[in-house]
Amino acid sequence: MRSSEITPKSLYLRRREFLKLGAGSALALSLPAFGRAKTEHGPKLAGVTANAKFALPEEKKSPFDDITTYNNFYELGADKADPSGNAAKLQTRPWTLSVEGEVGKPKKWDIDEILKAFPIEERVYRLRCVEAWSMVVPWDGFPLADFLKKHDPTSRAKYVAFESVVQPQMPGIRGFAGIPFPYVEGLRIDEAMHPLALLVVGLYGETLPNQDGAPIRLIVPWKYGFKSAKSVVRIRLQETQPPTTWSQYAPSEYGFYSNVNPDVDHPRWTQSNERRIGELLRRKTLPFNGYPEVAPLYAGMDLRKFY
Repeated sequence: MRSSEITPKSLYLRRREFLKLGAGSALALSLPAFGRAKTEHGPKLAGVTANAKFALPEEKKSPFDDITTYNNFYELGADKADPSGNAAKLQTRPWTLSVEGEVGKPKKWDIDEILKAFPIEERVYRLRCVEAWSMVVPWDGFPLADFLKKHDPTSRAKYVAFESVVQPQMPGIRGFAGIPFPYVEGLRIDEAMHPLALLVVGLYGETLPNQDGAPIRLIVPWKYGFKSAKSVVRIRLQETQPPTTWSQYAPSEYGFYSNVNPDVDHPRWTQSNERRIGELLRRKTLPFNGYPEVAPLYAGMDLRKFY
């Protein structure tokens, strides 16, 4: 499989330019949006409370404009700037989220019903992308576990599958290197029930921008960013491990678990360090992205085999 079949060609070419020109002169090439692109702020979310337990006082929050102009959202385009440029093509009203499968109380929710039903808190989380860049994002949402418990999962619910929206006007669905849509992801039920896993409806106290996965998305901060499905329309609890988009498309590169692990490199780049968006120098990547409390979920597992 050629590198260009997975990495967008324009990003691949920029990476080659970066190596030729050197870090100092290539910063504008690797971060094309910074310092120029702006995103309009959305409506404020009502009743958001900051959760001090997840404040990350030792970390500087990434600026709003960086979070909203440097994105992976392939349904809206392959380059990092495409999702913000095509954000208006995602229609977020009306919007429903169905919960089905191994539950006693299946339900189809309207997004505004969800916003009224669950208290929204702000948590500052590290976000680590498999491409070795990272951010620090103040997400606004509520525990995934609280949402799932509303539906009475059965004893057969071993996994949770997520499906993202497909809308005909989204430019990326017409084909990005052969990736099939809708985008699908999955977690084990104990991962989904961990208190760190969030359903997110905003950031920085504002309604979630379209390019960041509006109106509702998943955040699993100890895993690489692609595990956190955007613009979710269906959640299914099931007995068997669900297929996931990237582990189907390139199984030698992307596993089902995809925990942040500095000791297991991607075939085409190191995972031992990362570049925080807005910074020039690289920093060491932390196991589980700096969330050691999830380690008991994987006790006894070979994390090189189950990558």
